Amino acid sequence: MFFFCMIIVQKKMKDVEISVPIVYGNAAFWLGKKASEYQSHKWTVYVRGATNEDLSVVVKRAVFQLHSSFNNPTRIVESAPFELTESGWGEFEIAITLFFHNYVCEKPLNLYHHLKLYPEDESGPMSTKKPVVVESYDEVVFTEPSESFLARVQNHPAVTFPRLPAGFTLPPPVPQDESKRKRGDTKDHPLSQWFLNFSEADELLQLAAARQQVQTHIAKLRRQISLTDGQNQPFKSL
Repeated sequence: MFFFCMIIVQKKMKDVEISVPIVYGNAAFWLGKKASEYQSHKWTVYVRGATNEDLSVVVKRAVFQLHSSFNNPTRIVESAPFELTESGWGEFEIAITLFFHNYVCEKPLNLYHHLKLYPEDESGPMSTKKPVVVESYDEVVFTEPSESFLARVQNHPAVTFPRLPAGFTLPPPVPQDESKRKRGDTKDHPLSQWFLNFSEADELLQLAAARQQVQTHIAKLRRQISLTDGQNQPFKSL
């Protein structure tokens, strides 16, 4: 899924796109012996850069809408990393709204994530050391950005330029605060060892594996149809 946003400014950079790969999801730890009836898991829901880079160059704030049973279910995070940690026992859908800086986009982005606490294999043992992690990959695509937007993000590792017109010259970059960027990234995050990898190579391998499964299934269906047709043919009388 791609989210497209056109910058509402007077001067736009025609035929230019800026892409920001993001990942959103949750990691949940079972509390083990410390678990109670209503506090069985400690979990963190988050939005991060796909390569764990700081997203605050484009994202101004994130709003997480929790289940109504939580105290203050609308949680606002004003700075990166955009995440919140809670505890509970139930799974539910979390609405996440990303608000961008004025020079980026006036339209917020709405995401929806189903909080996952329990492993897919419910019959297996739960672990207090290995979390249940569920993540989704997305790309935020900004079309026709302003010059100021382009200048602010052109050297930022969280941002890519999938399309630039031939002969296009980038404006002078705006100096970046490296210490602020490091504070906002998730490279050294306590959960980083559990984050999923969404590299292009992994996606290609997954697509190839899925294609092989489809081809195998098609071949199996063809064999079944051939056998069925053979059984349905009438016997010739001698």
